[in-house]
Amino acid sequence: MANDIGAFFASEKDQSVAAESIRQHIHRYWDPRMRSRIIGYYNETSGKDLEGPVRTAVQRLAEETAAKAKA
Repeated sequence: MANDIGAFFASEKDQSVAAESIRQHIHRYWDPRMRSRIIGYYNETSGKDLEGPVRTAVQRLAEETAAKAKA
C-alpha cells in the first residue's frame, strides 16, 4: 500500500518533496497500528521492497518514532 501512495507522488520531480509528502500522508491517514507495522517492516528489512521516496518516508517515520520513544 505504501508503494501505491508513492506511485501517486511519482510525478513530483524533487524526490525529497515526494518523500515528505508520503511521510505526511502516512502520518496523517494511516491507523497507528498500520504505521507501527510499516516501521517494524522497515526496521527488520531496511525497507527492501519499498520504492525510492517511500523508503525515505518510512525511514523518517522510523527515526521520528525512535526519537519520541527516547524522550
